[in-house]
Amino acid sequence: MVLRFRPIVLYSPWMRVLSSLAIRRAIGALCLAVALPGLGGCGPSTVIGAGAIAGNAAMQERGFVKTMGDTGIEAKISANLFAHSAELFVDVSVEVYEGRALLTGKVNRTADRIEAVRIAWNVSGVSEVINEIQVVDKSDLVDAARDQWVTARLATKITLDKQIKSINYSLDTVNGTVYVMGIAQSQAEVDRVRDHARQLAYVRRVVSYVRVKDSKPSTG
Repeated sequence: MVLRFRPIVLYSPWMRVLSSLAIRRAIGALCLAVALPGLGGCGPSTVIGAGAIAGNAAMQERGFVKTMGDTGIEAKISANLFAHSAELFVDVSVEVYEGRALLTGKVNRTADRIEAVRIAWNVSGVSEVINEIQVVDKSDLVDAARDQWVTARLATKITLDKQIKSINYSLDTVNGTVYVMGIAQSQAEVDRVRDHARQLAYVRRVVSYVRVKDSKPSTG
């Protein structure tokens, strides 16, 4: 006799307020935060996921140790946001590069923006918090869909561009503003990424937190 179990937790009433993407982010962040120290959380699939992360990390310019460290920091920030508030977790996106945490998204209150920054700074290993969270009266689903389209389209463009090492970049789009983080091989590569972004529809502004390889990190 084979016993089958349904993932009841995903269908509980309070979780329905989250999108399927947010649910996957929550589970992924929580599992990764538990699994990274000893790969002991969330079962065999976690080990497979960690193996994929390790393979990807080895290819990145910042190296295996720094990439895994950043992944752990990012997971911890996301888990702490989720523990504080499911709404804050959904509204705020986190990207960590070389210990620098970039927070983006849209929240309804200034207090939420401040709380997200406080949570990020309280995570060990964070050397800088770049706060790009916007405070808005209400969320526009059309704008959100456009932002997701821009991020996906830009990711495809830089991946297909043989003159760009796309694995070294993190992208996010909020209200038509594209945020780029990472390490570039040269200034020319940075310019190519910016040009790709500026050519996309709905892009109003491109903000770069990219540093050129072998140069000191910059905040602007």
